[in-house]
Amino acid sequence: MKNKIMLGTSFLLALTILTACGDTSNSDSEGSTQKEESETMDHSAMDHGNMNHSSNGEVPEGLKAAENPKFEVGSHAIIKTDHMEGMNGSEATIVGAYDTTVYTVTYTPTTGGEQVKNHKWVIHEELEGVDTEPLEPGAEVTLNADHMEGMKGATATVDSVENTTVYMVDYTSSTGEKVTNHKWVTENELSNK
Repeated sequence: MKNKIMLGTSFLLALTILTACGDTSNSDSEGSTQKEESETMDHSAMDHGNMNHSSNGEVPEGLKAAENPKFEVGSHAIIKTDHMEGMNGSEATIVGAYDTTVYTVTYTPTTGGEQVKNHKWVIHEELEGVDTEPLEPGAEVTLNADHMEGMKGATATVDSVENTTVYMVDYTSSTGEKVTNHKWVTENELSNK
């Protein structure tokens, strides 16, 4: 009887130790999985220090003003996106509204440096040598936009395609930067006040 009690106690002790070890390795494996996910994660919320937040307001040739935009030129809207620091939640004044096809693109800057993934947004009229038909994801294009240093003339791959209204906006970021003629914010990235 004494041997059975000792055997049972030993078994429970061993089970407790194994369970504790199992929990530790489980949390290690979760940590390792989280680390792997963060290493392979898309860094679209990257530093936009080289981004030209403001522009001279010129629009590409062939870009047509929207006939019935949700946000009229001169009206105000709240920006609901974070293409760059301080943008999300800022009040925007609509400077222009245009119906077009917008793309997220991945490219390597012509000035060198790291590849820029899923850059938002480049419009169809900012692509060199393309027909009027929207492109498909995976298409390779040459950029004729200068939103960021090293962007103009870069070869890019189209990541996503959307037909929508895009807006050029003025706003003051939460960091205090006054931005004029910012290109581009899509209609679903704006909301009424």
